[in-house]
Amino acid sequence: MPRLGLLLALLIASVPAFGQDRRSDEHSYAQPDKVRIRDLALDLAVDFDKRQLSGSATLGLEWVDPAQRDLVLDTRDLAIAAVEARNGKRKFREVPFVLAERDERFGSKLTITLPRQFEQVRIRYATSPEASGLQWLSPAMTAGGKTPFMFSQSQAIHARSWVPLQDTPSVRFTYTARIRTPADVMALMSADNDPAAVRDGDYSFSMPQAIPSYLMAIAAGDLVFKPISARAGVWAEPQTVDKAVKEFEDTEKMIEVTESLYGPYRWERYDLLILPPSFPFGGMENPRLSFITPTVIVGDKSLVSLIAHELAHSWSGNLVTNASWKDMWLNEGFTSYVENRIVEALYGKPRADMEFVISRNGLLDQLKDLPAERQVLVLPMRGGSDPEDALGAVAYDKGAWFLQFLEQRYGREDFDAFLRAWFDTHAFQSADSDQFLAFLKSGLMAKRPGVVSEAEVMAWLTQPGVPAFAPQTASPRFDAVDAARASWLEQRAAARDLDTAAWTTQEWVYFLEGLPEVVDAERLVELDQAFRFTGTSNGELAQRWYPLSVRSGYFEARPAMSLFLRKIGRRKLVMPTYDALSKSEEGLAFATQIFAMARPGYHPITSASVEALLARARAAQKTAD
Repeated sequence: MPRLGLLLALLIASVPAFGQDRRSDEHSYAQPDKVRIRDLALDLAVDFDKRQLSGSATLGLEWVDPAQRDLVLDTRDLAIAAVEARNGKRKFREVPFVLAERDERFGSKLTITLPRQFEQVRIRYATSPEASGLQWLSPAMTAGGKTPFMFSQSQAIHARSWVPLQDTPSVRFTYTARIRTPADVMALMSADNDPAAVRDGDYSFSMPQAIPSYLMAIAAGDLVFKPISARAGVWAEPQTVDKAVKEFEDTEKMIEVTESLYGPYRWERYDLLILPPSFPFGGMENPRLSFITPTVIVGDKSLVSLIAHELAHSWSGNLVTNASWKDMWLNEGFTSYVENRIVEALYGKPRADMEFVISRNGLLDQLKDLPAERQVLVLPMRGGSDPEDALGAVAYDKGAWFLQFLEQRYGREDFDAFLRAWFDTHAFQSADSDQFLAFLKSGLMAKRPGVVSEAEVMAWLTQPGVPAFAPQTASPRFDAVDAARASWLEQRAAARDLDTAAWTTQEWVYFLEGLPEVVDAERLVELDQAFRFTGTSNGELAQRWYPLSVRSGYFEARPAMSLFLRKIGRRKLVMPTYDALSKSEEGLAFATQIFAMARPGYHPITSASVEALLARARAAQKTAD
């Protein structure tokens, strides 16, 4: 190519395809284009009585702008005692700082004014008892009932509530930590946890691979370890660990399958920490130590796709991270696609297809009420928005659907090689949608022109809804469920006579989701007597059965529903029932009563979601009156 043509091609490639700087993070006060954290050293004490972490965070800095003197950090409800700075091994010297007024969503900007570009800044601080990224459980809220428990949830922007830092996924850093606890408490972090660690109340950790802030995690409680394989195992309370090891015994096989597809596992160990039921999410992909809800331990491995999902993040998300939350699909869409490939390899295509159908039905249902601007994969700049708004079915399921579209057009062999190259090329980096599009064009589209058009790709990335040309997934096993449901609804067969003996969780979920919005209460009694939905220990069924019972006036389910909402804090599982209850004056009163009892055991993230939903319902009722 002539030199002028080459320069023109490079210029065109450097222009953002989506009209803005995708790496700019509107959810952080930090200025990583001027100075960046390269490593972090924590020295913290865990105080269960005060519900507080206290100590220091020492930041190793890389100065990008020679003229920059201020260091701007993200904080939320931190009590800053002092800030010090130094170069090399010299003595720390105190430096001035200003903590700005608190923003309800983003916390307080911490500005540290430095006379020169110091290599290290140390901040002495303490967390608030109400820190949004920490949950403190009394002994009564744990499985053992004797030892308190604490754990973090840093995604999306909750790390700033327990460490002052640049709380943006565009910044990656290594870290070390010394954590002190009561002597009978075991501490763990998203780092090099030693399965043979002695429980003595003084623990040291190292994370040599650079990670973004949302993947920094801590937990402390009555925790023991049991291995699954040489590099994988389970940390849990003694009462839970054996069930978890049995349920998740395929974890090593999952690692091997993913390595065969997308390259080596690069984080040394992969352990699971089973948290109390108050954990607000199904799982959190903290590197080396995925945090897992106990609600997926149902005894038949039917919900272990959650483990496949969190493991898949070791490639998509942890290894290659979205540079800002508006490109969340680069984390969750890729991970959901890889998860399904793992499930297919281990448990067969019929199960993988059923899970695809369920997730896509959920996406299509969610799209009905979602504004068009939030239905796109490549979200626009969303200043002032809650970054957790991006954590929905669009990022997860539309993203995975798009990748399956590419897989089917190019074939698995070529697409797997492309995806592995994406992970290898961008390993331990933060990436944006512009980078992905450029990589797709050069890695697949240019090599096989005409297979996929740029218009088709942009339809997936920038248009609301799901393209009409999206590949469809059929499930013969769901066809049988459709037939059984129709037979019961049309009263051609009694519930007890339906052939359901071999049904898995996926089939029961599909059965419940296909029922009408409202079913005669007497008919729900028939279903319940045949299949015992009320009181089920399977959260996937409970989150669908209890809203149906509310809408249908099946009041017999209320006591078990109340117990479920008070026992389980996983947001995905409880929100549908609270939402259904909030639609009527009587239901809202009942939901408010339950929430008052449940709130002490909920994580702040779940509490905030329920509180906001109930507040909206009260306002709507007041307006209607």
